[in-house]
Amino acid sequence: MAAELTAAGDWLAVPSVVCLWIAVLLRAPGALRSPEQRGLWLAVATAAAAMTLNLPAVVTYALSRELSYAHTVGLVRNLIGVLSAGAVLYFVAAATRGRRLQLASWAGTVLWLTTLVALDAAAPEHGTHTIPPAGDPVPSLAYWLVLISAHLIANTVCVGVCWRYGRRSESRALAAGLRLFGLGTALAGVFWFVYLLKALFGSTWAMPALPLMMNLHGLLRAAAILVPTVFALRRALTDTATAWRLWPLWRELVQAVPHVVLSEPRAGRLLELLWPPVPRGLLVYRKVIETRDAILVLGEYVTPGVAELARGHVAGEGVPEQRRTAAALACVLKEARRAKLAGLPGQPTQPPALELPAAMQTSAEGGGLEDEARFLVDVAQAYASPAAATFTPAPRTA
Repeated sequence: MAAELTAAGDWLAVPSVVCLWIAVLLRAPGALRSPEQRGLWLAVATAAAAMTLNLPAVVTYALSRELSYAHTVGLVRNLIGVLSAGAVLYFVAAATRGRRLQLASWAGTVLWLTTLVALDAAAPEHGTHTIPPAGDPVPSLAYWLVLISAHLIANTVCVGVCWRYGRRSESRALAAGLRLFGLGTALAGVFWFVYLLKALFGSTWAMPALPLMMNLHGLLRAAAILVPTVFALRRALTDTATAWRLWPLWRELVQAVPHVVLSEPRAGRLLELLWPPVPRGLLVYRKVIETRDAILVLGEYVTPGVAELARGHVAGEGVPEQRRTAAALACVLKEARRAKLAGLPGQPTQPPALELPAAMQTSAEGGGLEDEARFLVDVAQAYASPAAATFTPAPRTA
């Protein structure tokens, strides 16, 4: 069992490091511009560097070289690890907005790094840093206690803060990121606690599981900093699907009232999505606003009684209850568009015969556009349905 655990951990080493570096590179532009994310990104970047130097192939290569080479690789790996612990504390300080804690995190990091270098220099000549199954730790027990204390303090504080703020956060993305980062940090904490038991008491029963713990920690930290990217990608895909489904209704309505369009539209639906005339993040927003404005204008061409006829028509067509409001509006819009294109006069001074549905009224009052976008997608679907095509109220004359 112990051999299988170690083999699984070693197998996961390269995928874990690769995922960490991918996450670090993808998040670098946004994280470096944001003080709140900078510490988190730095913690993951330095952890990736330390874990790269701890890859089995790298360790084997270092041990095959001269003593000084193995020593340098081991010392640099540990120093980067401590820098990662300091970055974790900085992330905690930034999350709690504690200016003193931020200064303390960097002061502590400098102290830990200085102490490690001094202890390493004071030790007899040695190779790679290790705690062997038998004999004294290399370069010294004091060195390892300082190293382990840095990680345990940083990880313990970080897990507490991630748990606390992850439960309180109203943002799903932030809560998910904090929980993933906290879980990964907890695994790293267990890793260093097992090393503490080995350094002080020679306990080795949990050592075979350590590579697996450390590499799972790497995957979880990579996932943690990629949460904003995943949520942004999900939002982009949702917006793309919404814009695609809204386009036919939007095109029909703005053909009748082209002055509501902010920017010159593209020639087709696919081109509109691939090369939007507005910033991509505003594509759905503009489609919703322009569709709503077109509906308001076309409302002037709705004659009294048409809305009631549309509601009766969709009920008679067997449209499900939850879709009847959207289907009735689609029928009314078809008739209003026909009247507008036929050159029939509008009725702007009379009380409007078309009342906006609740989803559109809430958005027009300053609420979110998500409900309105979903409702308009239902209208777009109903607009192309047989129920809307067969709606024929009594003709009117100018």
